Amino acid sequence: MAKSIYIAITQHRTGKSLVTLGLLNFFLRKSAKVGYFRPLASGSEKGGLNDGHIDLVKNHFGLNLEPEEMFGVYKSEADYLMTHGKYDRVLELIVSKYKDLEEKCDFIICEGTNFDDATSAYEFDLNSDIAKNLGSPILLVEKGSSHEEEEIIRSTQLAYDSFADSGCEVMGVVINQIDSEKIESLKSHIKNALPDDLKLIAFIPNDPSLSFPTVKEVVDALDAKVLYGGDSLGKQIGDYSVAAMQLPQYLEHFRKDTLVVTPGDRGDIIVGCLLANESINYPQIAGLLLTTGHQPSPSIKKLLDGLPNPVPVLSVKENTFEAVNNLGSIKTSIKPNEHYKISKAIHLFESNVDLELFEEEFSHLKTVGMTPKMFEYNLVKRAKSQRKHIVLPEGDDERILKAAYEISQRDICELTLLGKVEEITEKAKKAGVPVEGFNIITPCESDKTEEYAQLFFEARKHKGVTIGAARDLMCDLSYYGTMMIYAGDADGMVSGAAHTTQHTIRPALQIIKTQPDSPIVSSVFFMCLEDRVVVYGDCAVNPNPNAEDLAAIAIQSAQTSKAFGLDPKVAMLSYSSGDSGKGEEVEKVRAATALVKEKCPELKVEGPIQYDAAVDLEVGQKKMPGSLVAGKANVLIFPDLNTGNNTYKAVQRETKALAIGPVLQGLNKPVNDLSRGCLVGDVINTIIITAIQAQM
Repeated sequence: MAKSIYIAITQHRTGKSLVTLGLLNFFLRKSAKVGYFRPLASGSEKGGLNDGHIDLVKNHFGLNLEPEEMFGVYKSEADYLMTHGKYDRVLELIVSKYKDLEEKCDFIICEGTNFDDATSAYEFDLNSDIAKNLGSPILLVEKGSSHEEEEIIRSTQLAYDSFADSGCEVMGVVINQIDSEKIESLKSHIKNALPDDLKLIAFIPNDPSLSFPTVKEVVDALDAKVLYGGDSLGKQIGDYSVAAMQLPQYLEHFRKDTLVVTPGDRGDIIVGCLLANESINYPQIAGLLLTTGHQPSPSIKKLLDGLPNPVPVLSVKENTFEAVNNLGSIKTSIKPNEHYKISKAIHLFESNVDLELFEEEFSHLKTVGMTPKMFEYNLVKRAKSQRKHIVLPEGDDERILKAAYEISQRDICELTLLGKVEEITEKAKKAGVPVEGFNIITPCESDKTEEYAQLFFEARKHKGVTIGAARDLMCDLSYYGTMMIYAGDADGMVSGAAHTTQHTIRPALQIIKTQPDSPIVSSVFFMCLEDRVVVYGDCAVNPNPNAEDLAAIAIQSAQTSKAFGLDPKVAMLSYSSGDSGKGEEVEKVRAATALVKEKCPELKVEGPIQYDAAVDLEVGQKKMPGSLVAGKANVLIFPDLNTGNNTYKAVQRETKALAIGPVLQGLNKPVNDLSRGCLVGDVINTIIITAIQAQM
């Protein structure tokens, strides 16, 4: 069976990066040792590597490879060799570099050339020769945009026949960027043009947002001057629009995420667009591009200077016709930091490609344990299987907004943001996140506030809480969010990006309370290492647990790991292994281990045990021969918060592991605490974890 797949095209701008991202995301679920290879890369020996494709996959997927290992030869060098009659030397260099990479990988995704310059005449022959020499079956990617159905069929058939006639194995065809209304008709006709035994034929609809640039890309490509809105250049453009008519007529064509192009002396259009952008009756635009080099008049500049967060306003010296032509010639690509585009590309691939056929074709790739990518995929799949409602009290935090947008785009769960509508809207504009479709609640102004106050008063009056105090607390975001869960109006809560752990947990302890069999609330981190996922507990909540607390943490952590698809093997960590050590701390761990064995005799647990003996099979068998846990532990319980917190952070930083958490355990309903230094990805993962906990 093939150990690689070769993504090939026969024309430029097919959007094959989408297919590359989708395939890498798929194969990383099966093996952590997946590689990426570009036969020809942009750059030079003198100037170094400058390849956006390699940069994208290396940074997004965190592949454990050096960039120099991920390509065969610089394109400039290949051009030189081939023009001097050394075609075979080019192939030799490519195959040699590939074979070196093959030694490190279970599977390799090869992404062929781009067909985007004057040397594309030889690229078909080169791609087919490379694929044959690497022993890679071809996945052919064809462009469906801007073509009639007959032309798409003819082009696809010609490309397939050309590769097949050259001796390549074509395992599948992906027609990308196709208008949605053409798909059904094309499906029924294209199979007649291709061999009957070609099973994998996929149709991916066109998504304009993947081909339009950001405002920053427009600035760079057009050498535009940024007059206003420099903090919002990351906005994604969804369309271009030339404002040449009078303002009342133009407003009828005002569309979301549009870059409005108009001469710089059209003060009426400038002011009208800015007002419409602020109005709840019109959509938000991406920005304004002022042409002809004219600057807004002093009075309009004064207006713009007084706006707190104006949309980007750019200026170019070219006239409107030239500027529009220049916009049309911008070549966009998905960048490593464009998380929305990457997420959307992967979602489009997975929604429109039959992944079961890939499973069959590459069934020889056996998954060992649980790879990080498989773990994340399973989380999303589980969360989607039974959509839950998660409340986010920190709705005006930019990270929360970006995470909420991605969660909603992927349709993972229902979300409610808490905060003042105007503040959330303003922050969303700055972050380039559309707020349409978000459920936003301002606690003090909600029609549920009084109901929640009464519920809280009844639940806490035995603690001396008055109805007045209960009403005041319902204006607190954390308390209101927790009451949404208590009242059954939400299933879980994620907070902590801008609040302390205590602020997040205290309302939950007062209202939701702990489970009957859970004497304490504790936490775990899912540590996604290169080839496995392990659980660390407790690294966030309990500073100095006693033996009973430590036993409870171990049992809770084992239950959590099992609920998320891991077979728990619990290591109770200490500075000694087995019976060798003495001292107060090691005795505490020894007593905790005995309690775990007494309460859960079926659980595989070992302790006290040192970290190296817990995770390294050779060391484990030497120090604790015959142990069912030593060397194979995947649930590691630390003796105190100081040790646990420092260890998880050290492992995260030194190994580049993905740390998902802290995940709180022991509460009746899920409430999870974010680190105040969390990233957007951390928020997304915590929301997904919370949704799954709510299902349980």
